[in-house]
Amino acid sequence: MASLPEDFNPYPAIETAHAPRAAYFHVPFCLHRCGYCDFALIAERDDLIPAWLAALENELSRVHQRYSVDSIFIGGGTPTHLDVSQLTQLIGLITSRFTLSAGGEFSIEANPDGLDNDRLDVLRDLGVNRLSLGVQSFDDVVLKTLERQHTRAEAIEVVHRAAERFSNLSLDLIFGVPGLSQQSWLESLSTTVALPLTHVSTYGLTFEKGTNFFQRMQQGHLAVLPDELERDMYAAAIQRLPEFGFEHYEISNFAKPSFECRHNMVYWAAEEYFAFGPGAARYVDGIRSTNARNVTRWINKWSRSEVALQESEQLNADEKIREAVFLGLRRVGGIDLARFEQRFSVQLPHYAAEILQKHVATGLLEIVDDHLRLTPEGRFIADTVISDFL
Repeated sequence: MASLPEDFNPYPAIETAHAPRAAYFHVPFCLHRCGYCDFALIAERDDLIPAWLAALENELSRVHQRYSVDSIFIGGGTPTHLDVSQLTQLIGLITSRFTLSAGGEFSIEANPDGLDNDRLDVLRDLGVNRLSLGVQSFDDVVLKTLERQHTRAEAIEVVHRAAERFSNLSLDLIFGVPGLSQQSWLESLSTTVALPLTHVSTYGLTFEKGTNFFQRMQQGHLAVLPDELERDMYAAAIQRLPEFGFEHYEISNFAKPSFECRHNMVYWAAEEYFAFGPGAARYVDGIRSTNARNVTRWINKWSRSEVALQESEQLNADEKIREAVFLGLRRVGGIDLARFEQRFSVQLPHYAAEILQKHVATGLLEIVDDHLRLTPEGRFIADTVISDFL
């Protein structure tokens, strides 16, 4: 990858016909930083929210025209940590530069704690049509381990209130948590499928370097679950969720028919997208760039209308191909080989012949109906298989 000059402009004017069709906005505020979280956020600094909104307005001012997009996604952090007036201001800033196309998806992430009816109502009234709830578990002991601020009962109650206002409702669960038993995980899955949801994401807990959990693991205060138990938990989700109509469409994601997360599908297809806010990563005009992760640095730079970047890089043709494979194999349906050849002018089975043949021979990859995809066995070690293509 080629690094770009310091005066690189990540907000070029793009012809409408070639502009990205998705936009991401990062809200970095939380009531509390959970011990496993390594996202770009800041906790207990609500005093910075007005300055952050002003800085975001300055960043958005670099977008010199109004674009129509098929997906808007507000992530965090905890976007719904903002109060009603702040949420109204945020969505006003977003819609001043981006118009959601007819039938488009407008998502926002939310935590159950603090998600009152006033917030739910304003989000619905301002055009949000998909809510993604960070529940993580329906076991109160596990929730305490994860340092979540809600209980099982509160999460269930919030899901029902949200479902009264949103027909597209997603929920996140985490397996592999220290102390989590298979029985507890199965009970969380059973609770999940009984709720009025359209989408479920299941993630294995990772101990990211620099997090509190990583430090506690290093000190022997948190025990990593055996690989076999984590595998059993993932296998249970793969078996259980489809029985209740949630199709396994991506390594970590399950959806009712037509409720796949359209925003994330953009990422997995290696398509371009806009992004704004601290730590936000964009892919625009063939260039990937990431905003400064430090929230106060990002605010201070943009308060002076100065671009606040962490890194930027120009992908060459080979890197674009490898990235498309890396991301495309995350989808259970895999990569359409004919469309891949049309897009990159290469035949993937020939381009990565040695890697492909190795994993086909070991039963981790397969070609079915002109699609290259992970086998059911390959999904259990997806990261290992996919990383070989980078």
